[in-house]
Amino acid sequence: MGVLADSSFDIVSKIDRQEVDNALNQTVKEIGHRFDFKGTGAAISWSGQDNIEIKANSEERAGAALDVFKEKVVKRGLSLKILDAGEPKLSGKEYRMMVSLKEGIDQENAKKISKLIRDEGPKGIKAQIQGEELRVSSKKKDDLQEVISLLKGKDLDIALQFVNYR
Repeated sequence: MGVLADSSFDIVSKIDRQEVDNALNQTVKEIGHRFDFKGTGAAISWSGQDNIEIKANSEERAGAALDVFKEKVVKRGLSLKILDAGEPKLSGKEYRMMVSLKEGIDQENAKKISKLIRDEGPKGIKAQIQGEELRVSSKKKDDLQEVISLLKGKDLDIALQFVNYR
């Protein structure tokens, strides 16, 4: 009789860029139509691969544009933890705010998650850091479900997805 293979899943932090792009486009439309944004020079656009730039003639309007964008991000089923918004900075006559997208699990967070699983998860669970993701394995599928519930219940700084469950 063969030995039962361990069940496993991967913990990742990936961004659905199409959904972020959709949220951005919806924000552009809303800013263009709303009365409170008329004449404020408010704009939002991609700045490279992983950044979004917000411009407006006041710090308050830049913040309001960010709020509209956050609302659209949440409506599209994305976590606000993927966004890292900087402070609005005066540049010439306008305020600019950079919002970077956070993707991947850095070493520090990977170690934190791994320790959490060791300390609070069921016995016999193994968590291995593999680049920007973690592989969690166990002989019992129920233990894997328990780890997913444990991590969903924690307030971590990053958005997590659980993939390749087998």
